[in-house]
Amino acid sequence: MITLKEWMEVVDYRITEGGDYNLFSPNAYALTSWNGDQNGYSLEIIFDQRTQEVFCVEAHDYKHQRAYRLFNPDYADVDTNDEAWDDVKWTTLEVDDDWIQKALAITAGEEYDTRVSVPLDLDDDLVFSMMKMAHERDITFNELVEDVLRQALEYQTLTPPPPVNNWTVTVQEDPETGDLILPLPEDLLAMQGWSEGDSLEWIDNKDGTWSIQRNDL
Repeated sequence: MITLKEWMEVVDYRITEGGDYNLFSPNAYALTSWNGDQNGYSLEIIFDQRTQEVFCVEAHDYKHQRAYRLFNPDYADVDTNDEAWDDVKWTTLEVDDDWIQKALAITAGEEYDTRVSVPLDLDDDLVFSMMKMAHERDITFNELVEDVLRQALEYQTLTPPPPVNNWTVTVQEDPETGDLILPLPEDLLAMQGWSEGDSLEWIDNKDGTWSIQRNDL
Protein backbone atom coordinates (compact mmCIF):
# COMPACT_ATOMS: atom_id res chain seq x y z
CA MET A 1 0.00 0.00 0.00
CA ILE A 2 1.15 3.55 -0.73
CA THR A 3 2.85 5.16 2.25
CA LEU A 4 2.25 8.62 3.67
CA LYS A 5 5.73 9.65 2.45
CA GLU A 6 4.99 8.49 -1.11
CA TRP A 7 1.72 10.42 -1.14
CA MET A 8 3.46 13.54 0.15
CA GLU A 9 6.00 13.26 -2.67
CA VAL A 10 3.21 12.99 -5.26
CA VAL A 11 1.59 16.22 -3.98
CA ASP A 12 5.03 17.85 -3.61
CA TYR A 13 4.36 18.31 0.14
CA ARG A 14 1.59 20.81 -0.60
CA ILE A 15 -1.29 20.42 1.89
CA THR A 16 -4.36 22.64 1.68
CA GLU A 17 -6.51 21.18 4.44
CA GLY A 18 -6.84 18.34 6.92
CA GLY A 19 -9.24 16.96 9.48
CA ASP A 20 -10.55 13.95 11.36
CA TYR A 21 -12.12 11.23 9.23
CA ASN A 22 -14.95 9.19 10.73
CA LEU A 23 -14.19 5.90 8.99
CA PHE A 24 -11.67 3.06 9.13
CA SER A 25 -10.40 3.92 12.65
CA PRO A 26 -11.05 6.27 15.60
CA ASN A 27 -7.64 7.78 14.82
CA ALA A 28 -8.28 8.26 11.10
CA TYR A 29 -7.20 11.60 9.67
CA ALA A 30 -7.46 13.01 6.14
CA LEU A 31 -5.09 15.34 4.31
CA THR A 32 -6.06 17.06 1.08
CA SER A 33 -4.00 18.75 -1.61
CA TRP A 34 -6.19 20.92 -3.87
CA ASN A 35 -4.91 23.20 -6.60
CA GLY A 36 -7.69 25.74 -5.92
CA ASP A 37 -9.39 25.26 -9.29
CA GLN A 38 -12.94 23.90 -9.47
CA ASN A 39 -11.97 22.36 -12.82
CA GLY A 40 -8.61 21.21 -11.53
CA TYR A 41 -7.78 18.41 -9.15
CA SER A 42 -7.40 17.34 -5.55
CA LEU A 43 -5.61 14.40 -3.95
CA GLU A 44 -6.49 12.97 -0.56
CA ILE A 45 -4.99 10.48 1.86
CA ILE A 46 -6.67 8.88 4.86
CA PHE A 47 -4.35 7.42 7.49
CA ASP A 48 -4.00 6.56 11.17
CA GLN A 49 -2.53 9.50 13.10
CA ARG A 50 -0.80 7.23 15.61
CA THR A 51 0.65 4.49 13.41
CA GLN A 52 0.63 6.34 10.02
CA GLU A 53 -0.97 3.26 8.48
CA VAL A 54 -2.64 4.38 5.25
CA PHE A 55 -6.26 3.32 4.75
CA CYS A 56 -7.03 4.88 1.38
CA VAL A 57 -5.73 7.37 -1.20
CA GLU A 58 -7.90 9.29 -3.66
CA ALA A 59 -7.37 11.30 -6.84
CA HIS A 60 -10.08 13.66 -8.08
CA ASP A 61 -9.82 14.80 -11.69
CA TYR A 62 -12.48 17.53 -11.85
CA LYS A 63 -11.56 18.56 -15.39
CA HIS A 64 -12.43 15.16 -16.85
CA GLN A 65 -14.97 14.20 -14.16
CA ARG A 66 -13.05 11.13 -13.00
CA ALA A 67 -12.38 9.86 -9.50
CA TYR A 68 -9.88 7.17 -8.52
CA ARG A 69 -9.25 5.54 -5.16
CA LEU A 70 -6.96 2.83 -3.83
CA PHE A 71 -7.74 0.94 -0.62
CA ASN A 72 -5.40 -0.72 1.79
CA PRO A 73 -6.34 -4.41 1.20
CA ASP A 74 -6.94 -4.83 4.95
CA TYR A 75 -9.76 -2.26 4.76
CA ALA A 76 -11.19 -2.97 1.29
CA ASP A 77 -14.43 -4.31 2.81
CA VAL A 78 -15.26 -1.09 4.65
CA ASP A 79 -18.66 0.20 3.52
CA THR A 80 -18.05 3.40 1.54
CA ASN A 81 -20.04 5.50 -0.90
CA ASP A 82 -19.76 4.48 -4.57
CA GLU A 83 -20.28 8.08 -5.67
CA ALA A 84 -17.34 10.49 -5.45
CA TRP A 85 -19.40 13.58 -6.22
CA ASP A 86 -22.49 14.43 -8.25
CA ASP A 87 -23.01 11.66 -10.84
CA VAL A 88 -19.32 10.72 -10.75
CA LYS A 89 -18.64 7.16 -9.64
CA TRP A 90 -15.44 5.99 -8.03
CA THR A 91 -13.03 3.87 -10.03
CA THR A 92 -11.32 1.61 -7.52
CA LEU A 93 -7.72 0.76 -8.42
CA GLU A 94 -5.79 -2.32 -7.33
CA VAL A 95 -2.15 -1.48 -8.03
CA ASP A 96 -0.14 1.18 -6.16
CA ASP A 97 1.78 2.33 -9.23
CA ASP A 98 -1.45 2.66 -11.22
CA TRP A 99 -2.73 5.23 -8.71
CA ILE A 100 0.62 7.03 -8.57
CA GLN A 101 0.90 7.33 -12.37
CA LYS A 102 -2.66 8.60 -12.70
CA ALA A 103 -2.20 11.06 -9.82
CA LEU A 104 1.06 12.43 -11.26
CA ALA A 105 -0.54 12.91 -14.68
CA ILE A 106 -3.62 14.59 -13.18
CA THR A 107 -1.53 17.05 -11.16
CA ALA A 108 0.60 17.81 -14.24
CA GLY A 109 -2.45 18.31 -16.46
CA GLU A 110 -1.33 15.52 -18.77
CA GLU A 111 -3.30 12.80 -20.54
CA TYR A 112 -3.19 9.40 -18.85
CA ASP A 113 -4.30 5.82 -19.32
CA THR A 114 -7.80 5.45 -17.86
CA ARG A 115 -7.62 1.67 -17.93
CA VAL A 116 -7.26 -0.14 -14.60
CA SER A 117 -4.15 -2.21 -13.95
CA VAL A 118 -4.81 -5.70 -12.58
CA PRO A 119 -2.29 -7.55 -10.39
CA LEU A 120 -1.28 -10.96 -11.71
CA ASP A 121 0.34 -13.78 -9.76
CA LEU A 122 2.23 -15.87 -12.31
CA ASP A 123 4.68 -18.66 -11.54
CA ASP A 124 8.22 -18.44 -12.93
CA ASP A 125 7.75 -21.15 -15.58
CA LEU A 126 4.69 -19.42 -17.01
CA VAL A 127 6.42 -16.03 -17.01
CA PHE A 128 9.39 -17.53 -18.87
CA SER A 129 7.10 -19.16 -21.47
CA MET A 130 5.20 -15.93 -21.98
CA MET A 131 8.43 -13.94 -22.34
CA LYS A 132 9.56 -16.33 -25.06
CA MET A 133 6.18 -16.01 -26.77
CA ALA A 134 6.35 -12.22 -26.60
CA HIS A 135 9.84 -12.30 -28.12
CA GLU A 136 8.67 -14.56 -30.96
CA ARG A 137 5.80 -12.17 -31.70
CA ASP A 138 8.11 -9.15 -31.44
CA ILE A 139 5.98 -7.45 -28.77
CA THR A 140 6.60 -6.51 -25.16
CA PHE A 141 5.66 -8.76 -22.26
CA ASN A 142 3.02 -6.28 -21.12
CA GLU A 143 1.50 -6.18 -24.60
CA LEU A 144 1.28 -9.97 -24.60
CA VAL A 145 -0.41 -10.03 -21.18
CA GLU A 146 -2.91 -7.39 -22.33
CA ASP A 147 -3.65 -9.41 -25.47
CA VAL A 148 -4.17 -12.64 -23.49
CA LEU A 149 -6.49 -10.91 -21.02
CA ARG A 150 -8.43 -9.19 -23.81
CA GLN A 151 -8.97 -12.50 -25.63
CA ALA A 152 -10.04 -14.19 -22.40
CA LEU A 153 -12.58 -11.45 -21.69
CA GLU A 154 -13.90 -11.58 -25.26
CA TYR A 155 -14.25 -15.37 -25.05
CA GLN A 156 -16.09 -15.13 -21.74
CA THR A 157 -18.40 -12.47 -23.17
CA LEU A 158 -19.18 -14.48 -26.31
CA THR A 159 -19.48 -17.85 -24.55
CA PRO A 160 -22.59 -18.13 -22.38
CA PRO A 161 -22.15 -20.04 -19.14
CA PRO A 162 -23.45 -23.60 -19.15
CA PRO A 163 -27.01 -23.90 -17.92
CA VAL A 164 -27.48 -24.94 -14.32
CA ASN A 165 -30.20 -27.54 -13.98
CA ASN A 166 -31.75 -28.49 -10.68
CA TRP A 167 -34.52 -30.93 -10.00
CA THR A 168 -36.41 -31.72 -6.83
CA VAL A 169 -38.08 -35.12 -6.68
CA THR A 170 -39.93 -37.00 -3.98
CA VAL A 171 -39.13 -40.62 -3.22
CA GLN A 172 -42.24 -42.78 -3.71
CA GLU A 173 -43.18 -46.21 -2.41
CA ASP A 174 -44.39 -49.03 -4.62
CA PRO A 175 -47.81 -49.96 -3.10
CA GLU A 176 -47.41 -53.62 -4.11
CA THR A 177 -43.79 -54.38 -3.17
CA GLY A 178 -42.99 -51.61 -0.71
CA ASP A 179 -39.86 -50.78 -2.71
CA LEU A 180 -38.78 -47.14 -2.82
CA ILE A 181 -38.90 -45.46 -6.23
CA LEU A 182 -37.02 -42.33 -7.31
CA PRO A 183 -38.93 -40.83 -10.28
CA LEU A 184 -36.52 -39.12 -12.67
CA PRO A 185 -37.76 -36.10 -14.67
CA GLU A 186 -38.18 -36.56 -18.43
CA ASP A 187 -35.81 -33.68 -19.27
CA LEU A 188 -33.12 -35.20 -17.07
CA LEU A 189 -33.48 -38.54 -18.85
CA ALA A 190 -33.27 -36.81 -22.22
CA MET A 191 -30.20 -34.82 -21.19
CA GLN A 192 -28.38 -37.95 -20.02
CA GLY A 193 -29.56 -40.09 -22.93
CA TRP A 194 -31.25 -42.55 -20.59
CA SER A 195 -34.43 -44.45 -21.38
CA GLU A 196 -36.82 -46.87 -19.70
CA GLY A 197 -35.16 -50.22 -19.05
CA ASP A 198 -31.63 -48.82 -18.57
CA SER A 199 -29.68 -50.12 -15.57
CA LEU A 200 -28.45 -47.26 -13.38
CA GLU A 201 -25.71 -47.47 -10.77
CA TRP A 202 -25.44 -45.37 -7.61
CA ILE A 203 -21.90 -44.12 -6.85
CA ASP A 204 -20.85 -42.89 -3.41
CA ASN A 205 -18.73 -39.75 -3.87
CA LYS A 206 -17.38 -40.14 -0.32
CA ASP A 207 -18.28 -36.55 0.51
CA GLY A 208 -21.91 -36.98 1.53
CA THR A 209 -23.18 -36.88 -2.07
CA TRP A 210 -24.08 -39.55 -4.58
CA SER A 211 -23.89 -39.76 -8.38
CA ILE A 212 -25.90 -41.87 -10.81
CA GLN A 213 -24.51 -43.33 -14.02
CA ARG A 214 -25.81 -45.80 -16.55
CA ASN A 215 -24.37 -49.30 -16.26
CA ASP A 216 -23.63 -50.29 -19.83
CA LEU A 217 -22.23 -53.71 -18.94
